[in-house]
Amino acid sequence: MNKQINLQNLGYRDYKETWDYQESLFKEILELKIKNRRQNLNEITPNYLLMVEHPHVYTLGKSGNIKNLLISEAELEKRQAKYYKINRGGDITYHGPGQLVGYPILDLDNFFTDIHKYLRFLEECIILTLTEYGLKAERSPGETGVWLDVGTPFARKICAMGVRASRWVTMHGFALNVNADLGYFDHIIPCGIEGKAVTSLNVELGKKEILLAEVQEKVLKHFGELFEAELN
Repeated sequence: MNKQINLQNLGYRDYKETWDYQESLFKEILELKIKNRRQNLNEITPNYLLMVEHPHVYTLGKSGNIKNLLISEAELEKRQAKYYKINRGGDITYHGPGQLVGYPILDLDNFFTDIHKYLRFLEECIILTLTEYGLKAERSPGETGVWLDVGTPFARKICAMGVRASRWVTMHGFALNVNADLGYFDHIIPCGIEGKAVTSLNVELGKKEILLAEVQEKVLKHFGELFEAELN
């Protein structure tokens, strides 16, 4: 079992470019696993965690409904936003500047073979991070991601999640709103869930801006502890 995770900070990068890179790493691990099985080998499979910030983009999961995107192609262009239909689970979501996005590309055979547990660990990583900022973040029953004021009329989502897995290899991941422009969420029904608000860490703390690098450091600390992994 390999509990080393190759951490890569991609900076500010186009969504499609990052998606293609994810796919290449995902396929690399899958092909090695298939080779190991067919040739009765035991070569170590790598793990990756990509951290990135995207320009404005809307993405729709394979089970999502395009009706949850509420603006036209012309309006997308006007707002300098792109749109992609992708192969993760979940419905529609938004990525953009001020959002901390993490894509773990892990071979869960190196950790545990349980997708439900994997999603809960991703949520817990964000919950623990937000606790450090004095926020009580929670899971919302039946809704993947991390929320505030669950079970009240003021429930709001602060972190979206969507993953894909094949042969216990994962891709896609989480998007935590740190200094996000929440106006962009007005153009979608986030995650296909009507009547629920979206928020950002800076809004909750009443600050103009919070350093993404500071939040990332906390996220990585909890990620490493939860997965009992070494990020390098």
